[in-house]
Amino acid sequence: MARNLVNLEEVSKAFDIKQLLDQVSLGISEGDRIGIVGRNGSGKSTLLRVIASVEPADRGRVTQANGIRVGLLSQVDFADPSATVRDVVLGKRQEHEWAREAGIREVFDGLFGGHSEEFFNRTFGALSGGERRRVGLAKLLIDDLDLILLDEPTNHLDVEGVAWLSRHLNSRKGLAVAVITHDRWFLDAVTERTWEVVDGSIEEYDGGYSAYILAKAERSRQASAMEGRRNQLIRKELAWLRRGPPARTTKPKFRVDAANELISAEPAPRDGNELLRFARNRLGNTVYELHHAQIRAGDKEILADTYWNVGPGDRIGIVGINGAGKTTLMRTLVGEIKPAAGKLIKGVTVKAAFLSQHLTELKSTWRVLEAVEDVAFHVELGNGKDLSASQLCERLGFDRESQWAPVAKLSGGERRRLQLTRLLMESPNVLLLDEPTNDFDIETLTELEDLLDSYTGTILAISHDRYFLERVCDRFVGMLGDGQLRDLPRGVDQYLEQREEMILKANESENSTRKASSAAEERQLKKDLARLERQIEKANERERQLLREQDENSDDTERLVDIHNALDETQKVRADLEEQWLAATLQLED
Repeated sequence: MARNLVNLEEVSKAFDIKQLLDQVSLGISEGDRIGIVGRNGSGKSTLLRVIASVEPADRGRVTQANGIRVGLLSQVDFADPSATVRDVVLGKRQEHEWAREAGIREVFDGLFGGHSEEFFNRTFGALSGGERRRVGLAKLLIDDLDLILLDEPTNHLDVEGVAWLSRHLNSRKGLAVAVITHDRWFLDAVTERTWEVVDGSIEEYDGGYSAYILAKAERSRQASAMEGRRNQLIRKELAWLRRGPPARTTKPKFRVDAANELISAEPAPRDGNELLRFARNRLGNTVYELHHAQIRAGDKEILADTYWNVGPGDRIGIVGINGAGKTTLMRTLVGEIKPAAGKLIKGVTVKAAFLSQHLTELKSTWRVLEAVEDVAFHVELGNGKDLSASQLCERLGFDRESQWAPVAKLSGGERRRLQLTRLLMESPNVLLLDEPTNDFDIETLTELEDLLDSYTGTILAISHDRYFLERVCDRFVGMLGDGQLRDLPRGVDQYLEQREEMILKANESENSTRKASSAAEERQLKKDLARLERQIEKANERERQLLREQDENSDDTERLVDIHNALDETQKVRADLEEQWLAATLQLED
């Protein structure tokens, strides 16, 4: 029977007048894998801090089993800014203590690409947000913990990093994990139970995200049609889940018959032919074409001699390693950067909107709705559908009350949502989205995806959120940092396979180079030994000659002084040569 690690008994916690947890009772046992979902501000992070005993409960009791070790990864990574990465991750461990640990080396390989002295000597204060997140993860993953509490661990991780983290956690049998994340693919890959934080209470579901969606839809259907709009979204997403790749439905433990019954009358998330017809009428046959294009970022070549066509109605996901130039490619398409060679053809009817990773300046005196209505009062989605500014705000997580909140008081995630809302109000026919899901909760992501289902233009999206990419996009291209743009008919799985193959080839090449270097070094050492042996023999011969001269000139005092000095010098030279010979011999034996 699994050991119980943490128990919460009728725990309550409030901030100001908002009750985040209200008489919550739950437990975590050895080996549990729990995903925590809920709206932003619902109390998910507070729940983790209470479980970790970092935040005290207002009422109720939190008990931990004797001797258990708990690790918490917060959304903000804290450490002494002057401490090195080595200090933060390894603490007082000496190199000989961790270098032989295969598990530690695996974490370093997965998160940092190995153990780089240059990176490990950098100070924590000089790291980027993504690097700090990886350092925080590494510190937790190399420790011998019983329970890991992760708050948005996939933030700043690329698709490859998220896939590695899921494999690593799944390989740690017996380790209990509770995770907050908006990355639904990660939830399905790692978790086996789901807690939803709603109005101060915790609703529990068996299975990962897909199972949670089914159970939630069934509960809603059994209860009533009170939340018609929300239930429609859940059923629509479930329909997409069941029509998606088979791998997505193997892990969740739900009844296939019930799922099929639930979605039997549900239409496809979007009618591709209808969208394409509308897009052609509005966009024409050309959106973007690259002809023999070379794209550079400073001195770095991003793409070389590339031909690429983006057509009307295309929904393309762009995946690639960090630094491969995905954002640079988008900036080239919208005209912020010119190709270094070749040409870019842009359709005459193209009206593009680019959601970058950087927040645009907004007037602090604006209210949310005023900021949106400053762009337009209505947005046309196509096929006769339109939304008012207020309706679009509501779809993207700004309820009637929060639409009147001052822009100056918005969080980073809320500003991101406002930026996207303003962008959509411009009625673009081409959307270029660079990490659009940052800081969005799952319900807002679901609303955004539903909104994009009815969008009739062309979409290009960069995101580390694999679920979002697979949900929104129909085609994928990959950028692996080698100057090529690869079509990926099998999507993200094919990209990960190609990355693994590329890393394998790079390692083989490095090993081959190392072997060649070792062989050359060995040959040089042998030459050096032969040379030293000849020099030692010459020194020995010179010493014997001087000793003979010493015997022959025993009566010549001045000559004896010269011979003695020469003999002393020769013996010093021979001793130095012998030390060099010994060092070279030991090096050759190693």
